[in-house]
Amino acid sequence: MARTVAELNTGDPAHVSMPGVHRVASLLKRWLLGTHQGSVTGEHLDAYLNEFAFRFNRRHSRRRGLLFLRLLQHAVVTPPTRYRPSRSRGQM
Repeated sequence: MARTVAELNTGDPAHVSMPGVHRVASLLKRWLLGTHQGSVTGEHLDAYLNEFAFRFNRRHSRRRGLLFLRLLQHAVVTPPTRYRPSRSRGQM
């Protein structure tokens, strides 16, 4: 089994020269395998990556407790949206 290792001009492996990138990649892998049990499809991968980025960017937020409150506030003032427009009886 071939193993690809990205290296910079320094000759160091990627996890040594770019520890931040390695950390994010390993957190993403652990999150996908742990939370979603590895059942992630390509069809919804964009949504999963958006959720990971949202959680990753807010992991040190001081006001995480207010996030649910803000979500409820937005849910109350936002009008409902249908996934598929309903048909009136005259269009059937």
